[in-house]
Amino acid sequence: MPRKPRNNADTSDTSSPHPLSTVLGHSFQNPSLLSEALTHMSSVPEGPHGSYERLEFLGDRVLGLVIARMLIEAFPGEREGDLAVRLNALVRAETCEAVAQEAGFGKYIAMSAGEARAGGRRHATILADVCEAVIGALYLDGGLEVAEAFIERHWRPRLQLDLRPPRDSKTVLQEWAQAGGFGLPRYSLAGRKGPDHAPTFEVEVSVEGHKPAKGLGSSKRAAEQMAAEKLLKREKVEGYE
Repeated sequence: MPRKPRNNADTSDTSSPHPLSTVLGHSFQNPSLLSEALTHMSSVPEGPHGSYERLEFLGDRVLGLVIARMLIEAFPGEREGDLAVRLNALVRAETCEAVAQEAGFGKYIAMSAGEARAGGRRHATILADVCEAVIGALYLDGGLEVAEAFIERHWRPRLQLDLRPPRDSKTVLQEWAQAGGFGLPRYSLAGRKGPDHAPTFEVEVSVEGHKPAKGLGSSKRAAEQMAAEKLLKREKVEGYE
């Protein structure tokens, strides 16, 4: 059952809706929710309270629920394992970042001048987090139906891009390495840069008898996937030629 909007709506003037209202397909009863979803912790002196972090936590769960429902309906004959691979591809940070770019969230994020000068409005991790936070804000203000409409609009085309389950690069690399008798791939953290709230990781993957490959990502998992993909492409593994 869709959750009802919160009763403690902000009573501030809503005669001028937020510029994102059209993109979101929703005019907020409680505009402070959208403001919170667009507030980076660097502009909140007392810490994460008041920034998008709590709404990001909620939005991540809402996104996962809606995408899982979409997948069950779109692929009725598919196995759980393949559905899980699809889900992971659709809810990962890279996809959320792409949606945030499409929606133009970056220019509306409140952040410190220093963070902005450092390119925070274009940082992959920040954009991905804000996207999930906005979904959380939509859910709290308008219920599941409103959040679902936004997700449908931006994720449905991605879901329909390829009728085949996406290939997880780490899984493919592991299967290829074991089939060739090279043992399991080994991943190691080669470097990390950037602030704690928006780091960039560099991971190296090595397979016995082959030159290691490195990948960058906004999370260790993303960097591992990139490193695995690079090694697969270099070795011209089927599907990565």
